[in-house]
Amino acid sequence: MATRKSTLWVPERAEIIFIQCNPEVGGEMPDDHPMLVISTKAFAERTGLVVGFPMTHAERHADNPFAIVAPSARGETGYLLTHQPKSFDWRARHARPHPWGTGHTRLLTAALKRFDTVFGVCSH
Repeated sequence: MATRKSTLWVPERAEIIFIQCNPEVGGEMPDDHPMLVISTKAFAERTGLVVGFPMTHAERHADNPFAIVAPSARGETGYLLTHQPKSFDWRARHARPHPWGTGHTRLLTAALKRFDTVFGVCSH
């Protein structure tokens, strides 16, 4: 009898995931938080790392010029922090899919544009 190979979930670009941010230091976000993945699935598979922008519901980011509003289907407002890109070991930090799911390409495009205004990585 042939057995099916189990499919391991791997974070992919433009997906929102949950990831454990502890231990945190100083003003960093603690505990589980959503994150918009900016790295590719191939990168995550090969390195075990995921790079993304953290998200929060903290209202203090409502007027943060580096935050992008990311409304959910339930009407909650999240803030994508484009000035705080993070790189995490997604397996060790127990990453898992977020209910908001995949395919956030418009949000990713807007976030990368805002990231570029902060860091000027696309300017030569």
